[in-house]
Amino acid sequence: MRMSRFFLRTLRNVGEEIESVSHQLCLRAGLIQMVSSGHYNFLPLGLRVLRKAENIVRQEMDAIGAQETVMVQMMNKELLEESGRWDAFGPVLFKLRNRNGHELCLGPTHEEPVTFMARAFVQSYKDLPVILYQIANKMRDEPRARGGLLRAREFLMKDAYSFEADEQSLDNTYNAMRDAYFKIFERCGIKTMIIEADTGAMGGKSSNEFMVVSDIGEDNIIICDTCNKAMNQEMAPFDKTFNVYSETTEAAPEKVHTPDIKTIGDLAAFLNIRPEQCLKHVMYKADGALVIAIVRGDLEVNDVKLANRLQCTDLDFAAAEELAAAGIAAGFASPIGVSENIRVILDDSVIMGNAYVCGANEKDYHMKNVVPGRDFPKHVEIADIAMAAAGHKCAKCDDLLRVEKGIELGHIFKLGTRYSVAMNANFTDEDGREKPMIMGCYGIGVTRLIAAAIEQHHDDNGIIWPKQLAPFQVHVIQVGKKNPELDAAADALYQEMLDAGFETLYDDRNESPGVKFNDADLIGIPVRLVVSARTMKENVVEMKLRGEADRSTPPREGIANTVRAALDALV
Repeated sequence: MRMSRFFLRTLRNVGEEIESVSHQLCLRAGLIQMVSSGHYNFLPLGLRVLRKAENIVRQEMDAIGAQETVMVQMMNKELLEESGRWDAFGPVLFKLRNRNGHELCLGPTHEEPVTFMARAFVQSYKDLPVILYQIANKMRDEPRARGGLLRAREFLMKDAYSFEADEQSLDNTYNAMRDAYFKIFERCGIKTMIIEADTGAMGGKSSNEFMVVSDIGEDNIIICDTCNKAMNQEMAPFDKTFNVYSETTEAAPEKVHTPDIKTIGDLAAFLNIRPEQCLKHVMYKADGALVIAIVRGDLEVNDVKLANRLQCTDLDFAAAEELAAAGIAAGFASPIGVSENIRVILDDSVIMGNAYVCGANEKDYHMKNVVPGRDFPKHVEIADIAMAAAGHKCAKCDDLLRVEKGIELGHIFKLGTRYSVAMNANFTDEDGREKPMIMGCYGIGVTRLIAAAIEQHHDDNGIIWPKQLAPFQVHVIQVGKKNPELDAAADALYQEMLDAGFETLYDDRNESPGVKFNDADLIGIPVRLVVSARTMKENVVEMKLRGEADRSTPPREGIANTVRAALDALV
């Protein structure tokens, strides 16, 4: 492809609001164009990378016996009502009506359509197992699209679904899929780690995420190096016996004046006590109903654990006026005396201690000598709702946990019979009995692969593509004052690269060498070949590998073999 004819324009700057390196470089290198927040056009250069990623994913899926399909992107309401997810998805679901008034949604994921497909064609255990997949756009109304391709509202995803006759078969498919994922990421040049994760809206009994460790990641990974175990912070347990304040008291709760004291840190300092002697109250609306979540003062509430406990779809912070209407003083809250209609969830770490300070439900007042088992209302629920953090103790050993930020690239789930029971997707076993199919689902964000690869492979000058994702293999650049002889030499080299089977981008533009070299570094093609008056005279080619500082000048004769050897040596 000649750059003079290529639909490509690079950018020097994209604005300070663009935070992640991958987002900046995708825009600057002309891979994508933002249409609106979370929605991007893929330009020709970016599409070449995307197709490379797709093909790697497709090859590894086919290798384990998965079969490709294309499913509907608009789903009718009735289909998601069968599974119970029409309302459970909450505001992330893009909903619309057709001209007849029927409600539909744009597909955020495809458990329902694929189960609809399987129940129509699978009848007997002889038809199982089966793995179906697609590579298709997904649409989710993310509350905050950020990071370019890392968190978009419209994105390309590979989603696969397996249907099994028994748990052992599911385990076999799950393990095969896990291994295939590692192969995909390795071929894309991306280093990942596998962690235990929450099943979220997908449901099921267990799941694992594949994470790229990155400072811009939205997920926190809790790691115990001694146990060699990593989990998403959303579900990670930890040893809560540390910092327990166990001093007992027979004294009755006593109201104390705490003017303008609203944070745990300020409260502890004002009363000359430790934060773990205080109780932290966080007020939520769970599907419209008020909830009080209480943890020890040195801990934080884990929203995912809390939402799982509440079995709610929409969890958000309650407004001060809503609290006031319920008789709760914002900043000085307490469960003492609240209505039984308000759910109170108490973290299990609290009951390990004894006397605490908590709010008095009156502005500028707290209460001390509060013993939860004695003073809190009977409808209080005990649950694990606290967030693990760096420095907490591992739940299984004495080592301290550490935290890494991560980007989720893939997620695999053991769904069990969550959808097959709800949607009546059954098969007949060897004894003639009807049973629900056992399911798994397996997703990879294909567009995220591109962003993750750039996050791991770049320098100050631009992208350094892993060779299997690179949009082209070779970048031929003509430099110097254009003349027929130089044009002919550069054209000949370009044609030789094409004839040798290399995907080649040829910079034949009438631009300065600086512009051409800057664009070459920005775009990041693995091998750069420069033709100039000097190289013509010496009958050599200037060759440079992207990411390496040194240049070489191999002979012009046999240059195709030299390039092939260089590419073969790259990761």
